[in-house]
Amino acid sequence: MMRCSRVIRQWRPEARMRLGLAVRVSFGVVVPLAFSLVASGQAGSGAARARGLLRKSIQRQISELRPAAVYRVAGGPDWMAVAPSAVWVAAAKENRVVRLDAATDRVGPVVTVSDPCSGLVADFGSLWMPSCGEHALFRVDLASGKIVAKIAVAPADSEGGIATGAGSVWMMTRGGLARVDPGSNRVVAVVRVPSGSYAAAFGDGAVWVTSTRHNRLIRVDARTNRVVAVVAVGARPRFLTVGGGSVWTLNQGSGTVSRVDMKTNRLVATIAVGTPGAGGEIAFGDGAVWTTFLGFPLTRIDSRTNRVTAQWRGAGGDSVRVGNGALWLTDYKGGTVSRFDLPLR
Repeated sequence: MMRCSRVIRQWRPEARMRLGLAVRVSFGVVVPLAFSLVASGQAGSGAARARGLLRKSIQRQISELRPAAVYRVAGGPDWMAVAPSAVWVAAAKENRVVRLDAATDRVGPVVTVSDPCSGLVADFGSLWMPSCGEHALFRVDLASGKIVAKIAVAPADSEGGIATGAGSVWMMTRGGLARVDPGSNRVVAVVRVPSGSYAAAFGDGAVWVTSTRHNRLIRVDARTNRVVAVVAVGARPRFLTVGGGSVWTLNQGSGTVSRVDMKTNRLVATIAVGTPGAGGEIAFGDGAVWTTFLGFPLTRIDSRTNRVTAQWRGAGGDSVRVGNGALWLTDYKGGTVSRFDLPLR
């Protein structure tokens, strides 16, 4: 049972009316009646619906890239978190999370946890790991690799995301967006957001949450724990990243990336990457947005022009991160994590 000192129910009717959304509230739960999709947030071209971009001139084979290091990680390497001088990767099939050293290319230590899922994040001297097997959030000391806390809060779904910011850890649960105090390892607030929300990211003093069900990006003010903006984006947004003054959502329904300006809360670009479907991930770094998808393990979007500048196809993909001067890419089926030195063009 989740211990909360404060439960916030902020998805207010008056706020929804200002946004032009038709909803019904019953016992504090929001039930959507009709959400109309914004045309600019959808990709209607064949390029977005097809697998891979039609602009073959920018496509390359992933085998053309030469990694600086390749780490063998059995068990379906998936979620990753960047920490000082290392990256941690979850291998759910083996019930473990593994540290990959960026300087020595060594693998280890290994942390055992039942079905690690829904993302990883490193902050406050710790690695934070949602567990779908134990319906809890684990805290691991980055220096020792030892579990130091188990918090009774379950992730909303196995495919989601966890974030840190404003002195807190943020994770979507079935009850809403949970705010965890790293000082006490307790849930101190739960913010009600639209249904079908699974992933979170932090930027510009706010937590950003995607609602896959309603094709929306939600902004939660970290000072007040209140929903302050809702933005229509592409079809079935799932994973998201923050960078370049924007929030970027990976839209599984349309094979697009939506860019939302954090200052104005407005959709400013919809970019076709041609990889619709479940899975994949998105990250920001080195002046670009990077997406990954099985069969198209890496796509680069220039954050200055909102244009796809390269797309690599072939085996590999499913999770991507940028940190420690490198781009990190998992090969879920092949059981490896590759480290590519930046810049990468």
